[in-house]
Amino acid sequence: MRETGWVLGPLGIDAEHRVTRPGCRTILVMVPTVTAGHRLMDLIPLLESDARLQVVFSVPHAAERWADPEDFVRGHHGLLVPWEQAIQHRFDLVLSASHRELDRVRGRVLLLPHGAGSRMSRMHSRKAGGATVPTTGLDRELLTYRGRVLPDVIALTHDDELAVLRERCPEAVGAAVVTGDICLDRMLACRGLRHRYRELLGVDEKRKLVTVSSTWTAESTFGRWPDLYQRLLAELPADRYRVAAVLHPNIWATHGRWQVRAWLADCLRAGLLLIPPEEGWQATVIASDWIIGDHGSTTVYAAALGRPVSLAAFPDGNIQPGSLADRLAGIAPRIDHKGPLLPQFGHATVVSRSLLAAVSSRPGRAAAALRSQMYRLLELSEPTRAAGLPPLPGPQPFRPTGGAG
Repeated sequence: MRETGWVLGPLGIDAEHRVTRPGCRTILVMVPTVTAGHRLMDLIPLLESDARLQVVFSVPHAAERWADPEDFVRGHHGLLVPWEQAIQHRFDLVLSASHRELDRVRGRVLLLPHGAGSRMSRMHSRKAGGATVPTTGLDRELLTYRGRVLPDVIALTHDDELAVLRERCPEAVGAAVVTGDICLDRMLACRGLRHRYRELLGVDEKRKLVTVSSTWTAESTFGRWPDLYQRLLAELPADRYRVAAVLHPNIWATHGRWQVRAWLADCLRAGLLLIPPEEGWQATVIASDWIIGDHGSTTVYAAALGRPVSLAAFPDGNIQPGSLADRLAGIAPRIDHKGPLLPQFGHATVVSRSLLAAVSSRPGRAAAALRSQMYRLLELSEPTRAAGLPPLPGPQPFRPTGGAG
């Protein structure tokens, strides 16, 4: 539901009579989708413990919007400011992992990708029906408005993306900074918590965890092979395997939480570990022994992390040549859906070294680089402590109930 009325918070007229901490720099976190929200939740811990800063959140909307970003913000206890109010205020810093509505915000903007890399894996945008020109996340139409480059900092994950930006939007090269991938770095830093994450999922030392990852749309794992979850639960011995499902947040947003759980109700009762869209997917990937996925970022991150990977679905003919998904497809085996699944575990490919280098050219350095850029835009000195990130939260899968709700 769209917000009505303005929030009596730290913004606007008479705010000085309401605040307890005066004089703070204000930071707007734009959350148009849960996917973008996930990425920004990796970023904003770098601003914690600084009494000079006030962070607020807003959900941009125009003619269309996703159903659940406001619930996502509230679930993280962020101060949610109505969009109509946010666009009337000038912020000291705006953080975004999406191109949506950047032309309407006021303040210095730091833009980072919401998935693995800025190039995008699909050759054509889902929104550009009948498109004949391949698109990327670094195109002029996304980064500029009426001749003005919208982001003040474009955080790139890899040096190779600079060449794409020079071709697609050369006027924005001056705003580009290669920072590395903060999502990947956070997962790499939490590999030592693998045993803890497995405990939370109920996976003991005698069992292997098989995770089925799906992006959204009909070309995805869940779109093409909805029976894969049931097959795995039926074919893999329960005393030796557990099965988990990680679904893209847009699947939940498009169809509704009740419906997704209803589709998988029999699987939940049979022991499927269904990971909620709010959080837990990164920890589940770390805990896994085999990832069965598609062209989505989760599968790419799993491969970069060193997890054995197989592809259940892949949209051949609509993938950018040289993209991360294209590189993964050249290495990872395809699932034979007509054959038994268990023997294919041994064929899964570990491709961490090549995919890790392709995802990020600054592994382990994204937190420091991104914090430096944020404080530069804020015109504040950085904290003296090292730029560290909190551990990833443990997974809390849905529990089966009498119904799907």
